[in-house]
Amino acid sequence: MARQREKATVEASPGGLVDDERRRGRGARSNHTGRFEGERRETFDDGWEGLGDLDAFKTTVFDDPARTIITRNDSPDISFDRSINPYRGCEHGCVYCFARPTHCFLGHSAGLDFETKLYARTNAAELLEKELSNPRYQPACMAIGTNTDPYQPIERERRIMRSILEVLERTSHPVGIVTKSALITRDIDILARMAERQLARVCISITTLDAKIARAMEPRAPTPTKRLDAVRQLAEAGIPTTVMVAPIIPALTDPEIERILAAAREAGARSAGYVMLRLPLEISGLFREWLASEFPDRAERVMHLMQSMHGGRDYTSDWGVRQRGTGPYADQIGMRFRLAVKRLGLNQDRSELRTDLFKRPVLAGQQMPLF
Repeated sequence: MARQREKATVEASPGGLVDDERRRGRGARSNHTGRFEGERRETFDDGWEGLGDLDAFKTTVFDDPARTIITRNDSPDISFDRSINPYRGCEHGCVYCFARPTHCFLGHSAGLDFETKLYARTNAAELLEKELSNPRYQPACMAIGTNTDPYQPIERERRIMRSILEVLERTSHPVGIVTKSALITRDIDILARMAERQLARVCISITTLDAKIARAMEPRAPTPTKRLDAVRQLAEAGIPTTVMVAPIIPALTDPEIERILAAAREAGARSAGYVMLRLPLEISGLFREWLASEFPDRAERVMHLMQSMHGGRDYTSDWGVRQRGTGPYADQIGMRFRLAVKRLGLNQDRSELRTDLFKRPVLAGQQMPLF
């Protein structure tokens, strides 16, 4: 996967902030024009008091039939080489989401557009079966949820993720899922059957145990309590479950690392990981706007610590550094995490998902295998 070129830090622009009522229940505070657009549009009050008549941002879902569904990457600091994203954009609205800049490729803003203009890969299951049927395809763990959440609210009706799981179960293909949604418990029936054959594992992301911080930072994602309950249900069903303390935000959520891990272990998680806050491209400005709005007393401290891990910048995209940072503060976070994991007995299970059970699907018109 080619790395995006690093851009100059985008500073927060008070003049571009969207009225509270128009963005109620959303994470981003602005909707700046995407970086690839030839024109820059900005809403402003011309003195005729017209801003009060603007509609609130509503969620719109577009059908987005894809030509291919399996995305490949060769990033050396990522544990998987293939993934599927059933949706583009994410209604959870997490202000820190590193996938936000991808919406600019669609001509949208990384801000409120990312949360309100969603795209559903309506033919995902059909394409997946076709791509798995290719005689040259070799199985390996399929990562799902690496860009936007496959269990975001629209999945309740669209059920695209479930249709993908049905294909993976039918072909005995291993899958690893990352989500912060309790909706995943709907699919425990499939996941439990796959887990019995070492074909499935799930990772639940928990950023904070503070419901107020979570609501401000991840406005349409399930509460921390619901996520822990999802961990419990998955674990009780025999599905290997990891908790990701991600992202860790300096001077805001970092005091909770040990408490999150302890709660996860009590709920039945077997393993844990962490990722530091990442602020590439437009996310830097969006996050600064959010900090100034929600935590003005801590904003300067948060950004000072972020820059201490990235050579004085908000973010560096170097392999092996982008997810953890460097320097004394980054080292301290890593040490705290490792000590807590060791004390709680997490990360003891090193078993891998199986690939030897894979059964290549046979499409209509294809020759059946002879052996």
